[in-house]
Amino acid sequence: MIIYPAIDIKDGRCVRLTQGKFDEEKVYFQDPQEVAKLWEQKGAQVLHIVDLDGALEGRSKNLSVIERIVETVDIPLQLGGGIRSLEAIEALISIGVKRVILGTKAVQDKEMLKKAVELYGDRIVVSIDAKAGFVAVDGWTKTSTVKAIDFAKEIELLGVKTIVYTDIARDGMMKGPNFHAIKELKNYVAVDIIASGGVSSLEDLETLSEIGVAGVIVGKALYEGKVDLADVKVG
Repeated sequence: MIIYPAIDIKDGRCVRLTQGKFDEEKVYFQDPQEVAKLWEQKGAQVLHIVDLDGALEGRSKNLSVIERIVETVDIPLQLGGGIRSLEAIEALISIGVKRVILGTKAVQDKEMLKKAVELYGDRIVVSIDAKAGFVAVDGWTKTSTVKAIDFAKEIELLGVKTIVYTDIARDGMMKGPNFHAIKELKNYVAVDIIASGGVSSLEDLETLSEIGVAGVIVGKALYEGKVDLADVKVG
């Protein structure tokens, strides 16, 4: 199980939101490059970057910041937030992003998702952000009528190899992940599951490891000192 430290970028700064609410942000680092280097030094093998401005506006807003992070660290990045076209995917891959995460666009345009998988294979990851069991879109500001578990099966059939699953109600709350939903998803599809949202302790990570997820994204728990990468087996 791989631990993915999360770096969420808003207005060029490293922030954390609570349940994805843009009016509930806390700035942890003015310079995302600084924290990227910190997590690498602490043993991270890969970083999870989210362009929050991009997620809300539907286009990459922090490309120059992301490019600087790529140049700063020697470990791979996976990135999501506002990626809505094949051109946007290509632009990110061309600056050195290892894996690109599609969210809203994957829900709204299956043909584009299929084409992206054909072109880039396992470098395409799909984010399923669930609100009461349904997929949320547009930076989590809207909820679709698509059930998260049904969507997971649909994209598995399209060739997607990795899913990032987030329970929005748990995100940033540090009250533990939705283990039941993660286990249900793990049993329903054969793709790799990266769990996200709510991790608050080493015990949470141990439970997720027992469930058998491929990876876990850890955000606020790292920034608040609840989890130390030095205490975690990160690969």
